[in-house]
Amino acid sequence: MVSLQSESKEPANFWFPGRWISGISMLVAPALLVLSEVLRIEFDFFYPQQLQAFVDHPTRLVASYSLFLAGNILLWPAITALSNLIGEKEPGLARLGGTFVILGLFARTFHYGVNHLAFQLTRVQNVELATKAVGDAYGAFHIVSTLSAAIMFGWVILAIGAYRSRALSIIGSIGLGLMSALMLGVLKGASFVSIIATGGLCVALFPLGVKLLKSKPIPNVKFILLWILIIVVMIIAMYFFGQAG
Repeated sequence: MVSLQSESKEPANFWFPGRWISGISMLVAPALLVLSEVLRIEFDFFYPQQLQAFVDHPTRLVASYSLFLAGNILLWPAITALSNLIGEKEPGLARLGGTFVILGLFARTFHYGVNHLAFQLTRVQNVELATKAVGDAYGAFHIVSTLSAAIMFGWVILAIGAYRSRALSIIGSIGLGLMSALMLGVLKGASFVSIIATGGLCVALFPLGVKLLKSKPIPNVKFILLWILIIVVMIIAMYFFGQAG
């Protein structure tokens, strides 16, 4: 019978969420962000054109926005792990930068919920009414507005901490800092700058993710397959629970 615990003992300096979840996050999340930007690069940046693009190319826009949201959500383990590594030598920068970035990830998740509603308005009404509704409500205060600046400063603080602590190379640290240029808000399209920013995140996190996954001890194959099965079942179950709600 396969145990849910790895056969190898956890190190004394336990850290959350662990190197396997963090390493996978570092490889998968940035790739999803880049792919999402590439899928909508040809459409104009602002919300009227984004809504019209959804009407004209619904599959591509749904894929693009869904990939970004998935990448944004899956990024938190990578940021947590990077903050842990930075914190070994630069705890102040790690705490401040990591907290700001994760707060910013919450803000982006909120905005993508608004994006989803706006896209559905083009279906239940029409694109003109949807555009008017978004335009009339644009700039309305909500508590997440206070987090908008956090993620921009957070990436820079984290990048400085990553370089000073040697958690990342100078190139990786610059790539991490480039994420501060990624625009935040409702129904934002892609641009050359956004592809550079998300590409910089790949440069920063890919090597570290590979390093974490290659570090020992390595769980056995049965342990890995069991957890993959558990995760797949949980995702399917949560999907159906969400649909029922």
